[in-house]
Amino acid sequence: MNKASTQPKPNVMGRARGPRGLGGPVVKAKDRKGTIKRIWRYMEKQKVAMIAAVIFVIISTLLNLLVPYMIGLIIDQYIIPKDIDGTFRLLIMLAVIYIAAAIFTWLQTFLMVRVSLQTIRVLRQDLYNKFQTLSLRFFDKRTHGDLMSRVTNDIESLNNALSQSVIQIFSSILMVTGVTIAMFLLNWVLAIVSLLVIPLIIFTTKKIIKYSRVNFIKRQRDLGELNGFIEEAISGNEVVTLFGQEEKTFTKFDVVNERLRQSAIAADTVSGFLGPINNFINNLGLALLIGIGALMTVQEIATVGIIAAFVTYSRQFFRPINQLSTLLNTFQSAIAGAERVFEIMDEMPDMTDKESAIGIDCFKGEVEFSNVHFSYENGKQILKNISFQAKAGEKIALVGPTGSGKTTIINLLMRFYDIDSGVIKIDGRNIQDYKISKLREKIGIVLQDTFLFSGTIMENIRYGRLEATDEEVINASKMAAAHGFIKHLPGQYETLITSGGSDLSQGQRQLLAIARVILADSDILILDEATSSIDTRTEIEIQQGLNHLSEGRTSFVIAHRLKTIENADRILVIHHGELIESGTHEELLQQKGFYHGLYESQFKF
Repeated sequence: MNKASTQPKPNVMGRARGPRGLGGPVVKAKDRKGTIKRIWRYMEKQKVAMIAAVIFVIISTLLNLLVPYMIGLIIDQYIIPKDIDGTFRLLIMLAVIYIAAAIFTWLQTFLMVRVSLQTIRVLRQDLYNKFQTLSLRFFDKRTHGDLMSRVTNDIESLNNALSQSVIQIFSSILMVTGVTIAMFLLNWVLAIVSLLVIPLIIFTTKKIIKYSRVNFIKRQRDLGELNGFIEEAISGNEVVTLFGQEEKTFTKFDVVNERLRQSAIAADTVSGFLGPINNFINNLGLALLIGIGALMTVQEIATVGIIAAFVTYSRQFFRPINQLSTLLNTFQSAIAGAERVFEIMDEMPDMTDKESAIGIDCFKGEVEFSNVHFSYENGKQILKNISFQAKAGEKIALVGPTGSGKTTIINLLMRFYDIDSGVIKIDGRNIQDYKISKLREKIGIVLQDTFLFSGTIMENIRYGRLEATDEEVINASKMAAAHGFIKHLPGQYETLITSGGSDLSQGQRQLLAIARVILADSDILILDEATSSIDTRTEIEIQQGLNHLSEGRTSFVIAHRLKTIENADRILVIHHGELIESGTHEELLQQKGFYHGLYESQFKF
């Protein structure tokens, strides 16, 4: 595509890859509490399901709290006195409690999975919608793979935390609280003995989580970087093969992959200390409890049943604490992912409709650039004082060396970027006065690099006007000279093509793109090297169709082959971002200036 030489920016479809390693130096979570609040705002829309899940948690917790008490009761009042019938009855009751607790546990899990999936669905939709509001300037600076990672990996990480961690954290806290109360009711001395190790567990958990949080953030960033590299490598696979750079690609992939491995090991290793350390502390506490309990039993201060109940309560007490340690690590990973998602959500679009922006049914096609200056980055000016007028129905050609700024002019007319200064008008109105969607709807564009979606030939052409009939699609294809090759395809217009149209030739893809624009029937037409990949014979046929399409429409044509724009009403010569010559083909040849040199160079033998 034609871009200014001083700034390697992409055209509207050929977005550049941003720098890998997006995000810069690894930092701690910027606003953990704020992120949690934002997640809650998504979840609170499902209060009924969450309240029901909480009720089921409370019921299942109370049932589980009954179990140790009943075990102690069975031992003291039925097993030691050798009451077999009583033991059997209570065992049946115990089995019923276990079954009921399992049912309510399943119900709470089922509800939280539904809450999580609905929350994630809305969040993912909001993120996707946000992408649609951001300009090309945003995508120019980021890798596509990293953005994909935020929609997939980061949101999935949050999904896992919401469906599993949130309700389990609540359940664990409730269980710990209930067990503590139950133990103090049974025997306050043994209860204190059981709780002696809690400060040590809290201390180790806080320390490990503090260090693991940083590593989880780095792991998510490195995962996004890897996805960006893979997406770029797959998209550019043909170029890699043509230049024999497979080995170099393998090496680069190995470096990025190794970086992810190291950050993942750091995150998982540090967080992995929690389980073993807390298990050791739990077993230490359990040994202390059994030792003190044995002494109290010998001295007849406590019964065997109470000791058994305390052993069970102790396990119920420490199991949720261990779970909390693991769940908090999972939650840290989810928060890191959520922050990356909300980072995109917080991006402010640099182009928005004014409050007074108007819609438009049609354009007459009068276009004016007045003292337009533009730069993709501060200090690197691409267009300098561009001024010209195009009357309704005129065919304006833009010519100049590669990188002179021709495509940038088109991007500004489509309002893919906003200008630094000056004004661009259509039909006497500043284009910023129009709604962006309506403005682009009335301008049809055929790019040099054509993009096709996965689907049928018919669907891809109809993308220009979704309500078009099959007959209108076929007529547009005939006008674009695409019908000839389509009718020889196995499924003709119902032939399935892959994303990007890689199973078609470049020329065939361009024919479909031209048919799409013809079908759109736009008021202003832009052809950016639209026939560059088409043979001369087909080009003559297409030019006839395009000439018919251009009748009564203002059209802008970017072309390197000057022979194709000799009949233009006016030719604008762009060089180093400046408009240096303007006139008809004959007038410019007579001036013997830059255009004359370009023309002569193409027809020299």
